[in-house]
Amino acid sequence: MVAAVAVGAFAAAGAGQTLHALGTDSPSAADEVTPLANPSDGAAAFGVGGNGPASPQVLPVAKVVDPAAEAQKLVKSQQITEDRQAAEAEAKRPKFARPAAGGSFTSGFGGRWGEMHYGIDIAGPIGTPLYAAADGVVIEAGPASGFGLWVKIEHADGTVTVYGHMDTFSVRKGQRVQAGEQIARMGNRGFSTGSHLHFEVWNPEGKKINPLTWLNSKGISV
Repeated sequence: MVAAVAVGAFAAAGAGQTLHALGTDSPSAADEVTPLANPSDGAAAFGVGGNGPASPQVLPVAKVVDPAAEAQKLVKSQQITEDRQAAEAEAKRPKFARPAAGGSFTSGFGGRWGEMHYGIDIAGPIGTPLYAAADGVVIEAGPASGFGLWVKIEHADGTVTVYGHMDTFSVRKGQRVQAGEQIARMGNRGFSTGSHLHFEVWNPEGKKINPLTWLNSKGISV
């Protein structure tokens, strides 16, 4: 009974204080409470419920590609590949060649019929392809006394090769040619006793030397 009376007394005292607070006309600032406009805002502030995100979001960033830069990389890569292939082809390319396709060796370097023969002769049908014996620059292409038509090619070391009696030629003065490139076709022009190539070699000093020796030193046989 005593406990019940005590609880009732405390309850009455609390109720009285509450009524006193409600009845006060000018509550102190400490007594003022600002209610939340939206009950859910409070929960949202603590990351619970509400309309806002519960935690920070990580947004994906798209990779920016520059089309011009990518195209430039592609072109550069392609150029590197082409340069490498060209270098490999150049390394494999023969640097010396037989001056006539097929044909028969008919006359050598030295005395012949009482005079000096300064070249070698390779006989074959008219129109047989003739080739540059080595890389070089054409220094003459056209008519020549005794040869009918001739072609002269100067090579990197100053050596000159001469091709005479051809039926036609397909190069011009100043043109660069490579070993094995066709320069003319065999013929019977000038002082000739039949269709053949007259082939000479002049050393860098301008002296006419044995073409067979020169060709053999380059790995070419006739």
